[in-house]
Amino acid sequence: MLDVRHLQVLRSIAQEGSLAAAGRALHYSQPTITHHLAALEAHFDARLVQRGPRGATLTELGEALLPHAEAVLDRLRRAELEVRNLAERGARTLHIGTFPTAGALLLAPAVKRLHRQGVHISLTEGELPLLLKGLTARELDAALVFSQPGDRLDLDEDFEVHPLLTDPLLLVMPEDHPCAALDRVPLGELRDATWVGAADPHDPCDRVLAWACAQEGYEPLHAMRTDDYAVVQGLVAAGTGVALVPRLALVHPRPDLAVRPLASPDLAREISVALLRSTSAAAAQELIAALQEQAALITERWSEA
Repeated sequence: MLDVRHLQVLRSIAQEGSLAAAGRALHYSQPTITHHLAALEAHFDARLVQRGPRGATLTELGEALLPHAEAVLDRLRRAELEVRNLAERGARTLHIGTFPTAGALLLAPAVKRLHRQGVHISLTEGELPLLLKGLTARELDAALVFSQPGDRLDLDEDFEVHPLLTDPLLLVMPEDHPCAALDRVPLGELRDATWVGAADPHDPCDRVLAWACAQEGYEPLHAMRTDDYAVVQGLVAAGTGVALVPRLALVHPRPDLAVRPLASPDLAREISVALLRSTSAAAAQELIAALQEQAALITERWSEA
């Protein structure tokens, strides 16, 4: 069996650059450091650290083990913190990630409910790639994520994914745009349009737009870029282009805009909550229930609009 101290020693050597410095950082004597490293290398029957006159570096095998060691040690640290908080203050902690539009309408009401039930929330906000990185690095217990045409979630068996909401991607145009007279706009009608896109050309909305336009045989031309949906609306209203915007981001559309669904293809992102299977069962179920309840309210409100 691996010993947690062995993993601590490996990480410290990688951070400090020598066995002596690793010993000082961990308050171990150098013979103790050498003992734990020898035991770890004996466990794998492989050399994990290369020692030399200028210090110590990890071998290729040591580098391969390091991220797993860091993940185990971080998970143990967080488990200790959660159990201590629960024992001392009756507070459980969930580390949750969200992208901005879902954080405002989906997560915020759920956080309120969880706080009432004694669950403390540590929040990370970012775009989808950052959230997926946080999940796979085990830095997040759960995150609001989404998939869409041309982009699927790539999470391993350590995660469970619970669907919440279908969020349509809507076309936003100036109110006098020729397509504003249509109830649903075929994407093929926008072959000559210019688009207001995200600041990052690899943003999920831009990727799905590129994927959809490719089905129609053309590439979208971007005139302006911004990550602020209020600015997107202003730019579209000013006539600089059209935009593809998630419905969650159109809570208060400007009156001088026309907002229409696409006729073909019909685009939407499927919003879900992804959780590590090792997340505290009670806290995870409370989070899922709170998010599903809020998602149902949003869906009902949309159906009545």
